[in-house]
Amino acid sequence: MTVFFTADTHFGHAGARALYRRPFASVAAMDAAMQARWNAAVGPADEVWHLGDVAIGPGPASMAALLEGLHGRKHLVTGNNDGPATTGLAGWASVAPYAELMLEGRGLVLCHYAFRTWRNMGRGWLNLHGHSHGRLAPLPRQVDVGVDAWDFRPVTLAEILARPRRRARAAAADPG
Repeated sequence: MTVFFTADTHFGHAGARALYRRPFASVAAMDAAMQARWNAAVGPADEVWHLGDVAIGPGPASMAALLEGLHGRKHLVTGNNDGPATTGLAGWASVAPYAELMLEGRGLVLCHYAFRTWRNMGRGWLNLHGHSHGRLAPLPRQVDVGVDAWDFRPVTLAEILARPRRRARAAAADPG
């Protein structure tokens, strides 16, 4: 079993295409691409921690079908757009506003929001978060796991640790 992290999928959210400059021709194309990329990375026996803002717009039946169609055992760390229709879905293994876990000997603090400080920050624990859509300059040991920063798919801890640190999204866009 592999553990993955993601955030800010905003399934069904028409405004996400413009707000976050997502390169999809339509909401349907965006949703289909994110589901395909999720299922290409995540296997049925894997575990996924979704750090909030799953969807905006779909009704409960559509949300349940969407969740059922995504591989893995799914945990939700709630975001500002995750209301009762999302948090009440039967497809979640757990739902909480905050979580801590040890993975591969590394402590992780999981929340939808980036922190200025967090538990065991000085002991090497990482703060994984969403909400900022790749636009926030991170502190050391802080990573935005949102789809806008990771090619619209969930990522593993190994991928997170292997990625070169950058202070701003603009720095990553600069080829020089």
